[in-house]
Order: sequence, then structure tokens, then C-alpha cells
Amino acid sequence: MHIQEELQSLAPGSPIDRRGFMLGSIAGGFAVAVAPTGTLLAQTITTPDTGLATGSARVPVGADGLPVYWARPEGRSGVPVVLVIQEIFGVHEHIRDVCRRFAREGYMAVAPELYFRQGDPSAESSIPELVSKIVSKVPDAQVMGDLDAVVQWAGGQDADASRLGITGFCWGGRIVWLYSAHQPKLKAGVAWYGRLVSEPTGNTPKHPADVAASLHAPVLGLYGGADQGIPLDTVEEMKRRLAAGGAAARASEFVVYPEAPHAFHADYRPSYRAEAAADGWRRCLAWMKSNGV
Repeated sequence: MHIQEELQSLAPGSPIDRRGFMLGSIAGGFAVAVAPTGTLLAQTITTPDTGLATGSARVPVGADGLPVYWARPEGRSGVPVVLVIQEIFGVHEHIRDVCRRFAREGYMAVAPELYFRQGDPSAESSIPELVSKIVSKVPDAQVMGDLDAVVQWAGGQDADASRLGITGFCWGGRIVWLYSAHQPKLKAGVAWYGRLVSEPTGNTPKHPADVAASLHAPVLGLYGGADQGIPLDTVEEMKRRLAAGGAAARASEFVVYPEAPHAFHADYRPSYRAEAAADGWRRCLAWMKSNGV
């Protein structure tokens, strides 16, 4: 698991210690990458839950209960479902806020805690420890199975899981590509700066470039031209592999924001770029709707 892009998206020169893990009243539910002082940046977006139904639940997964956060329009049934996949930092307040943004657009958005068997990301004192102790121990096969369970659960919550989309950020952006090759019921995916190539490991035997030709649903990739952790030549390689694939692969697209760094959508971090984030969000919503979600 590579962490350089996450380190680079933090405030330059800021210490990465327990002050960055404050999850309580000061940090408002954010995780590792919160400003070291524990205060939120003025740019941080907060989406109210007025007119929405929101909550937490446990999705049955074998003998375990997978924790999820969900948001949907209040009093509406049969809404489409969007899976919102976390950054490496877990399901913190920014990810929950993204769920509420989708809910305001008419979706049931669900963010599953995909590390729940491996540990609590808020308990680790640095990003390298978070990666070594938790993130690197999460098998892709486990994630795919958990997401399948969430889809089945969402379909039983008076939502229309046949209109299914997925979006994710960084770690979750990579998962978007993998799930698009895994789940034949998926209609659309939007991957925000997810790594495309890497060395295989026991828990991550394949990466997006390895499954590009076999996507079941078209994916929109939103990437930063100034992302030092995801070279643009890997984007070009992914494009070549998509072009040689099936219909969904060939229908996939990339948008690269030339000046944007990694994590440009993360409004709670110094890496945030408002213009690129707003344009990406607009494209994300349009992509979902144009592909039947």
C-alpha cells in the first residue's frame, strides 16, 4: 500500500501525530488528515440533514455486522442507491457529508466501514501505522463481499438497488474500479484519484489496470494533473487498457484537472481545490444519471 500521495496532501510541514486523529467535539468527526490544531478549515463544507433521513445501521455479513452510515431523502421510496467508499482514513465526517450531498440529489447513499474487522483508524497515531496495522490487512475479496452485502441490504430498505452506482476517494477510488469489474448489477462508477497500478500482494492481487478490460459498468475517473502519487502515464496506460476492453470499459472516461493535487475534493484538507471539486461533483452527478442511476 502506497501512502506518499496522502502524506503530500496534508498541510506542508504539519506534524502527523495524535492531534490529527481527534474525532470528538473539536475535530467534528474527522480522522487522520484533520489540521494538526484539531480545528476545521474555513472551507470545510457542512451539509445539513434537514429534509433527509440519516442514520447508522449494521448490515449482516456472515457472523459479523458491517457498520454503515446512510442518508436518503425523507419520506421517499424507490430511490436509487449509491455506495460511497471511504478514503484510507475511514468513514469520517467528510464521507458522511458526501452521503448527505447525494441524499439531497435524490439518492440513498451508503458508506460502509470497510476496515471494521481489522481495526479503528482513529486509534492509530500516524498514517504509516494506519496503513501497516489496518489498511494493508484488508483483503480486496473481503471488500467486494461486504459491498455485495450492502447492496442486498439497501434493496431491502425501500430503495431501488437495481439503479446502483458507486463512488470513492483515493483508497475508495481504487475500489470503485475493482467493484465495477466485480458486480454485474452496477450501472455506473465514479473514481476520484484512485491508484491504477501497483505491485500485487496477497490481499490486493489485482489493481484497476489489471481488470480494466472486464468492467461491467462504465467508470468516470476524476484525477489531478499535479497528483505526485498517481503519475499521468498510469492514467494513459489505463486508457489504453479500457479501449481494448468490452463495452463498459470503452464507455469509461477520464477527466484530469491539470493543476489539482491528490485529494482535491477533500474540503477539510489543504489539498482542496474548490473549482476542480465543484466541476468533478457536477460531472459525478451527471455520470450517474446518464447511466441509469
